[in-house]
Amino acid sequence: MTAIDDITRLRHMLDAAREASLFIQGKTRESLDTERMLALSLVRLLEIIGEAASRISKEKQAQVPDIPWRQIIGMRNRLTHAYFDISLDFVWQTATEDLVPLIAALEKILGE
Repeated sequence: MTAIDDITRLRHMLDAAREASLFIQGKTRESLDTERMLALSLVRLLEIIGEAASRISKEKQAQVPDIPWRQIIGMRNRLTHAYFDISLDFVWQTATEDLVPLIAALEKILGE
């Protein structure tokens, strides 16, 4: 994988994380139970973040150890392969607690 591929995928992660953060503004955990499109959108965006992360080169991942690569990729695998048993509590927790620091780390890497 080239550096350009890594940069593109880091950008995909950042774009998806920003979009998910926008989607939850003004929402509550209960919104995931009553707004199916919101729940599906968040799950999909978290899958995109994890898929892009899984395609970042091991060298680039090693250069940025403050991003929890293994956990992000693991969550994508869980959301994709155990789609029938997704915890919306965990999706909400991830969206509300983990995306802000991830966005900050990605912006730093990408020089924004």
